[in-house]
Amino acid sequence: MKKMILIIAVLASLQGIAQTKDITFTKQQLQNKIKGGWAGQTIGVTFGGPYEFRFNGTFIGDYQKLLWNDTLLKHNMIYNPGLYDDLYMDLTFVDVFEKYGLDVPLDSFANAYANAGYMLWHANQAGRYNILHGIKAPQSGYWENNPHADCIDYQIESDFAGLMSPGMPNVASAISDKIGHIMNYGDGWYGGVYVGAMYTLAFTSSDINYIVSEALKTIPAQSNFYKCIHDVIGWHKQYPNDWKATWFEVQKKWANDISCPEGVFHPFNIDATVNAAYVVIGLLYGNYDFTKSLEIATRCGQDADCNPSTVGGILGTLLGYDKIPAYWKQGLKEAEDIDFKYTTMNLNDVYDIGYKHALENIQRNGGSVIGDDITIKAQQPAAVKFEKSFDGLYPVARIPVNWSDKKDAISFNYEGTGFVITGNTAQWGSLTDFVFHTELYVDGKLVEKPELPASYTTRRYELAWKYKLPAGKHAVELKILNLSDKESITGVEAIYYSDKPVNGMNENEADAAAMN
Repeated sequence: MKKMILIIAVLASLQGIAQTKDITFTKQQLQNKIKGGWAGQTIGVTFGGPYEFRFNGTFIGDYQKLLWNDTLLKHNMIYNPGLYDDLYMDLTFVDVFEKYGLDVPLDSFANAYANAGYMLWHANQAGRYNILHGIKAPQSGYWENNPHADCIDYQIESDFAGLMSPGMPNVASAISDKIGHIMNYGDGWYGGVYVGAMYTLAFTSSDINYIVSEALKTIPAQSNFYKCIHDVIGWHKQYPNDWKATWFEVQKKWANDISCPEGVFHPFNIDATVNAAYVVIGLLYGNYDFTKSLEIATRCGQDADCNPSTVGGILGTLLGYDKIPAYWKQGLKEAEDIDFKYTTMNLNDVYDIGYKHALENIQRNGGSVIGDDITIKAQQPAAVKFEKSFDGLYPVARIPVNWSDKKDAISFNYEGTGFVITGNTAQWGSLTDFVFHTELYVDGKLVEKPELPASYTTRRYELAWKYKLPAGKHAVELKILNLSDKESITGVEAIYYSDKPVNGMNENEADAAAMN
């Protein structure tokens, strides 16, 4: 018995030793990789920009040429700044670290982006609204407070966490635990954890297959996110020369969005899981070729700018700035000194600041900087905690709502366990101070008094929602207390949910059943 205990103790000790491994870089090597990561993602998002959400539920055919030239980077930085939402969100968090240090409290990140002047969408905007209305992080990203908790948002802005944590995926996960829950939860959060981990491993490995598979160890195996990416890795082995075959498998098994109100019953899909699958398809089938990798990730469709941005950032980190092909760096020098709009930071700034933060992070996590040598305590990835959004919710139908004669209330009846009321209170780019004051009633009881700003930057992404209601018939009414001659609420529909799948029933049949 004592011998067995001794063997177990020795094995445990060896396992502990295996958790870290010293890896040494020169300062120039490390900085080159960090520059490559930031440049690569900027190139990728610019390249994919024209195709963003224009190919939903389909891919871009081979006959369609994807354009690239030396004017695109500078032109988009100046005239199409909203394209870089993933970059300016990244830089917001980098800037907070720079101003207040690596131990800065969570509220500093949340408040910085919530009060920034840039436009946001989906989980980012829902999280911003929550913070501005007193729902602090991490509750701002929790699925009951955020219908977009599983959307791609933190996945596309987690690059900074990986780039400041070379070889240290668990350190990146800890940063993501703090910041990623401002706007996401569950599979939406896992997208950022996974991307951050791939960045960290791209510093210490040049094997794409290893990076993709090893980073997945940061994700709990019981999650749908893990299962989907695990499937993609398996399908790549089954169809090693046909990325479209793997794309079709993803579409068949994983493409039905249940949560994002814009994606339910539509081909549009901004879910983190599916778009992460497209990132992995680009990396695996691109086979280290920068052009092929970006093209495949873009051709997969859906979020066709952010996905090649992630691919470009990870490959740029693996290759280093100097080895990104010259074709893809055309026009980059002219763009590197242009501040990303809504920020005071440009690429040359973040090359230096990102390198500085990486050095600080390395030293505080057991590494060292001696002369020109940087030693990193490289980590083996460990799974983060398990969490699941929208558990037990199944979409039944998208239905019209009834406006009152005075247009001061909307109402509908349904049978199920939850609902979301969609609609727009803000016109694109509007900056008015007007706020609609409303009251939400469920089964005759006042459950919330939503404030609905008419300003685009502070708008509530959905008018109202309520999950986890008792199964049964419900009556919903949203009263508008201050109608306006200048502002209006448009595009109103309702989506409702059951606690059981509605198999074999189409949308029209479900609508009819709900009205009976």
